[in-house]
Order: sequence, then C-alpha cells, then structure tokens
Amino acid sequence: MGSRLSGIARLTAAAVAAGVVTAAIALPAVGGTGAMFVGASEDLGIKPEELKEPPLAEQTTVLDADGNEIAWFYEQYRKTVSLDQVAEVMKKAIISIEDYRFYEHGAIDIEGTMRALAKNLASGGIAQGGSSITQQYVKQVLLNSATSEKEKNAALEASYARKLKELRYAMAVEAKYTKDEILEKYLNIAYFGAGAYGVEAAAQRFFGVSASKLTLSQAATLAGAVQDPNATDPNLGKKQRAKLLDRRNVVLNRMAELKKITQEEADAAKSRKLGYKGTPIPGGCGTSKYPYFCMYVRNEILSNSDFGKTAKAREQFLNRGGLTIKTTIDPKMQKAAEQAIKKHVFASDNPVASEALVQPGTGAIKAMAASRAYGTNKRKKEMSYNVVADAVHGGGVGFQAGSTFKTFTLLTALDQGMKINDGFTVGSGYRAPYYSTFKNCKGENIADPSHTVTNDEGGGGFKSLATGTWGSVNTFFMMLEQKVGLCSVVKTAKSLGIKRSDGLPLQEFSTFTLGINEMDPVTVANAYAAIGARGKYCAPMAISSIKDRNGKVTTYKPKCKQAIDPEVTDAAANILSGVFTKGTMRGVGGIGRPAAGKTGTTDSQATAWFAGFTPDLAGAVSIGDPRGAVNHKLNNITIGGRYYGSVFGASIPGPIWKDTMIAALKGVPPTDFTPVNSSRFGGCGSSCQPRQPVEPEQGDDGDGFDVRFGGEDG
Repeated sequence: MGSRLSGIARLTAAAVAAGVVTAAIALPAVGGTGAMFVGASEDLGIKPEELKEPPLAEQTTVLDADGNEIAWFYEQYRKTVSLDQVAEVMKKAIISIEDYRFYEHGAIDIEGTMRALAKNLASGGIAQGGSSITQQYVKQVLLNSATSEKEKNAALEASYARKLKELRYAMAVEAKYTKDEILEKYLNIAYFGAGAYGVEAAAQRFFGVSASKLTLSQAATLAGAVQDPNATDPNLGKKQRAKLLDRRNVVLNRMAELKKITQEEADAAKSRKLGYKGTPIPGGCGTSKYPYFCMYVRNEILSNSDFGKTAKAREQFLNRGGLTIKTTIDPKMQKAAEQAIKKHVFASDNPVASEALVQPGTGAIKAMAASRAYGTNKRKKEMSYNVVADAVHGGGVGFQAGSTFKTFTLLTALDQGMKINDGFTVGSGYRAPYYSTFKNCKGENIADPSHTVTNDEGGGGFKSLATGTWGSVNTFFMMLEQKVGLCSVVKTAKSLGIKRSDGLPLQEFSTFTLGINEMDPVTVANAYAAIGARGKYCAPMAISSIKDRNGKVTTYKPKCKQAIDPEVTDAAANILSGVFTKGTMRGVGGIGRPAAGKTGTTDSQATAWFAGFTPDLAGAVSIGDPRGAVNHKLNNITIGGRYYGSVFGASIPGPIWKDTMIAALKGVPPTDFTPVNSSRFGGCGSSCQPRQPVEPEQGDDGDGFDVRFGGEDG
C-alpha cells in the first residue's frame, strides 16, 4: 500500500511541476478502496455536487381506439428497462470492457485514473479518459441535458476542469444510488449507434431481440459499440461494421482475460458473424399505418396549449415524454374509408380524394383517409401534407366546399321561423338588386349587382326549403341568404366550427352559401356531425387519454356546446334526408338506415364534395386536383379507371361516402332521427304539398358567371 501511495504522490508532484492541476483527478470519492483518500479530497475542496438528472428522452407511443400501436414519436429512440430486464451476459460485457472494478471502487477507479493520468502527463493533455461507469453516466446526463451547442461542447470538452466537475457529480451519484441502480441508469442512457439509445433499443435495432435475450456475441457487440458509437455504427456501411466486429472481439478477449467467460466461449463467439439486422426504427408519421391521422395527432399536441404553455414545452412533451397516447381512430371505420376511396379513385390519378369520419356528440375523429399515400415521392404522387385536415394540423389550403355550405343557410332559415315547405319563386339567374342587399358581419355592403348567379341545370319556379335543397338550386339559396341575412348564415357556420383550412378569415361574400371558402374534410364532417347530434357541437377530438412515463393517466373529454336549437336540426335532417330519395343523390341511393346529407360541386366542377350524417356517424368526402383545382377541373377526365364528362358531388364523393358508411356502421344498430316538431316546422317533409310562396324581393335574371364565385349545378 505504501508503494502505491508514494507512486501517486510522485505522479501528483510531477503534474504540479508541469503546471497542470491534476491532483484532484487522482483523488477518488468515498467508497471501496478509495476511502483512504477522503482526507486529501477534503483538503483540496473536492466535495460532492448534486447532479440534476432530467428524465431521459423516451419514445412516445400512439395507440388507436382498440389499443393497437400506430405511431411513435421521439427525440431519441429509447426504451427504458430495469436491470433485471437486461441479460446477465450484457452486464458482464459492459463492465468488463468499460469498468471491470465497477463494484469495487467509488466514484472513480483509482488504478484506471492513475494509468490515464500518467499517459496524460506524458502527452501534455487529455489522451486517455480513465472514466468509471459512474463518471460516464454523469457525462451522458450533462450531454443529454444540454440545450445549446455551448452546453454540449462543455460536456464533451477535453479539460481537467470538466473532469473535476464530473468527479464531484460522480461522488454525489455514488452516495445517492446503489451500484446496480447506477449500472441500470448507464445502460439506459448510453448511445450505441445506429440511432439507438439505451440497451433495449440497441438490442432491438441491432439484433431484433430484447435486451433480456442477448447472446454472448450480441452482448459483446453492444458493449464494444459504446466507446465510439459513430465510428462503429453498423448502419453506415461495411467499414464501420468491420470496426464493430473488431471491437466485439476485443470485448470477448477481455471477458476471457477476466475469467467472466472461458476462452472456448470467447473463441466460439468470435467465430460468429456480426449478425446486424438493422431492424427499422419505428416512428414518424411516414411509417404509421394511418399517416394523415398521425399528422393530426402530432400537430394537435404541438399546437394546443393543453399540452404545454410554450411550443418548446409541447415538443419536448411529445418527443421526450415517454407517453402512451390513446386516440379516437377506429380501425374498422378507417379500413372502411380506405377501401371505399380505393374503389373509386386510384393513387395514380391526378385528383385526390380524401375523407374524414367524426362521431356526433363527441367530435371524435374515427377515420382519416386519402387516395394517395403520404410521403415525398413525387413520381408516386405521394402527398407531402395532410390533405384531410387544416393547416394547423399539417394540411394545406383545402378545396372550396361548394353547396355543402347551403346547409348553413337552411339551418339559419329554419331557426328564423321558416317552415319546411315555405319558399318563393326564383328565376334561372340571380342578381342582387342593389349594393346593400348583402352585408357582411362588419356591416359593410358587399353585394355585386353586376354579377349574376345561375343554375347550371334546371330553371326557376317555386322552390321550398325542401325542394330547393334537394335540387341544390343556386338562385333559391342566394335569395334565401338574402332573406335571412349573410351575417346570420356566417354565424351559423362558425357556431358549427367552420373555418377556412388555410387559417385565414372566412370570405364573407354574397356567394358564401355556395361554398366559396376552402375547407378540409375534418372541419366539414365535424360540422355535419353537430347536426347529427341535434345541434350539439363538439370540437374535433383525436386524443382520448395520455399516460405519462410514471403511469399517470390524463383523460380528455369532449369539448361541446349546444350551438343550434335541437328542433331546428331535426327539421334540417328531415329535409337533408330527402337528398337521397328526391335530390342530387337519388341516383346513388341511401345506406339502408336513416341518413341525411348534401352534395357540393364548385363552379365548372373544380372540386366536388359530399357531406352526410346519421345520428351515429358523420363523414365528408372531397375530391380535387392538388396542382390547382381552378386550372385542373374535373371535366373530361378518367378517375379510378372510369371516364367522367364532369364530376359532381354525387359522381364520386357521394358513392365513396355511401360505401364507407355501410361498411363502417356494419353491426351498429341504426338510430332514427328525432321526428320534426310539425307544429313549428310543418313536419311532413317530402310528403307535404308546397305552402303558399313567400316572395322576397328578387334579383334580375341574367347570364354569365364569374369563376371566383363558385357554386353548384341544380
């Protein structure tokens, strides 16, 4: 012992003579054979310093409504495991090569540090680390806690100051935890290469097994990788794999030298091939079964203050939190939407069809599907944005919703006291009689008496709320909007969650009722779901619960309000159900249960929609060309292998919606709509005889149609 002390003293003296403050590095913390240096450590002021240990960045897992994994988010691909979930041979391998006296010494290994110190003195700098596993853990904590490049560089710099700081932290760590706890923490924080953090993720990434199933050869490979994981990253190529193989054999030789394994076992393991499998790292919406819904969930968390006060906090919550997020998506309904779209629209078609399903009364999103795959491969016509959702949730500008907006004017008229068979006579064209005919919600006159709205098909005559809706008569709805007030219609739409897909303010022009605003299927489906819920509007909901890394579960309830008088929506549902039997969907037919809906086709067939609902499920389908709907209209076009002279709401969106709903609701008992209050609304719907017409001031007939005003054929 005396000779060892004198040796240390000589090294320390040499270090001081060289002008380098190295004495502190040679002084271990309490514990093991380092106990004799406690006094010297205190003399030099080396005191334990508490190490802040933020939770490790852990993988967040996203589940569907049935509990199946559908997506993963993470800053670092890591799966934290307890020490008893790690194979014994893995523990032996990592200790043998990194710190073979780990269970015998304190915060640092005296002998290892002395060897490193001697070499450092000879080289005039930090040539060898001599770090214990505890010190390596400290270094990784500091590196993982760094929030700036400056902090990262400080955690990695080759300096005695950094070593001294690590030692102080290591002393505190050794006092706070058992050796097994430290080893467990180290195995979970270490980077092994190939994007894998922690031994469990590395075992799965490298060999497709859990850490508990690692063989001797595999364990030695992972133990060898931690020294320089970038240089031995097997995912980078043959050169790096060769280095990793050499490093594995070094570990096996060391294990045999320390009698942890026999030489025969080492030789047998060295004869094996590397065996790297490169199991794909799960994660990101590009690898999800439901990429568009995945994007919605991700952006919901990143944009919603419910999940963090700042954007940075929300990002860390998602990517580092180790969460288990249960969502609302229903695999059966999702499959129904995907198959229905695939039947009618091919991925290779220029137009793209997209659909969202929403549950009335909760706002729960049950499906989000599109005809094209999500991705960046332009040759395969993949979509690089969320075509089913708004810009806040990763979407784009959307498509004009066409005559699906007439429903909001219908609701407004019913709410203002009109009956189902009230109406008026209209012509084949509508022109505002004077500038003050329409006022936006700022009270500004926005009517354009020089512009004429026409019906693409059908003429004028008496139209009631019912027949005007069934025929989707443009001139009727312009007059109806004039009667009830543009701002009132806008307020009705907003009360049902209507907002532009691109996030800009709604365009409050006189043709608002004809659907001139760009929408996304989630927003439209959710608005129609509120009608199905008898006027109860619920914000779109994708997340039902989140379990944090400690097992605490937070449940998220629907955010709902009564937006419209239930009896008004009953009357609207009564009228809209006639769309399937007497209106624009009569050629497509119903779904074998009570249902209501509205077609939508914009000017000259730039885009086409169908939105519909039952009391159990609502959905909206859109189709348009993402290259630019105005310049790439749906005329004289082949879609899904079928030629169309012109595409209307009932041509493709309607059949997609029908096929989806039949499959999605299979096995679900049908729910009837609430009967109409006949004393208030007349109640008899399509069986009624028309009432006497109500004649508001009409606009002049005319011809010509400005493209910017949108609209649908009758």
